[in-house]
Amino acid sequence: MMYCPKLTASLTIPSYLPFCHYTRQFLPSHFRSSDKNPNLVSIIRAKPRISHSLRCFASSSMATTPPTQSSETKPYSVLFVCLGNICRSPAAEGVFRDIVKKRGLDSKFNIDSAGTIDYHEGNMADPRMRSAAKRRGIEITSLSRPIKASDFREFDLILAMDDQNKEDILKAYNVWKARGNFPPDADKKVKLMCSYCKKHNDKFVPDPYYGGAQGFEKVLDLLEDACESLLDSVTVQS
Repeated sequence: MMYCPKLTASLTIPSYLPFCHYTRQFLPSHFRSSDKNPNLVSIIRAKPRISHSLRCFASSSMATTPPTQSSETKPYSVLFVCLGNICRSPAAEGVFRDIVKKRGLDSKFNIDSAGTIDYHEGNMADPRMRSAAKRRGIEITSLSRPIKASDFREFDLILAMDDQNKEDILKAYNVWKARGNFPPDADKKVKLMCSYCKKHNDKFVPDPYYGGAQGFEKVLDLLEDACESLLDSVTVQS
């Protein structure tokens, strides 16, 4: 049976962020109250109309934002972002934590993940993603949360899994920027995850949500490649 998260009738979606794995037009007609528990609702899935048309980024996108002057005492902060923060970005967080720990650099990094929507907020990662990672000795324990304005102040690098994620992050940034003060060129912190890949030529990390087991393995292959290179890049610059 396909994994289906619980949904409450009080769900609200910020206007500047995209909807998750369901299309808006199908959502209302498929809410059905449970006979056993009227507070629970079920929903029929509709494949999202999310464009994955991608463009190649210049080689300069490989450059990581240099640590600030206080980097000797302040951990380097990395935020991984995908759509719902239940598959790709929590896996990226888990993979990067594992690599950092194996190199004995835990104290040097602050690592987190988020989504461009709040649909799954508070939920653990997709069990299929957690199982695939666990088979590689990687634990994914994070809970889903949406990206927030303060992330642009607190993180040195924000890595999007695909072009659509990056576009949505920057749209949210422009809304928040108009409402408050942000560090100069904070939007330059946003880069593509696969820009760090060395063993793979993929331009984005595909969403495995609707696919089979191989999709989750593919995601982990890309993330392990990118995270190794990412850590090398950051440690060299610091």
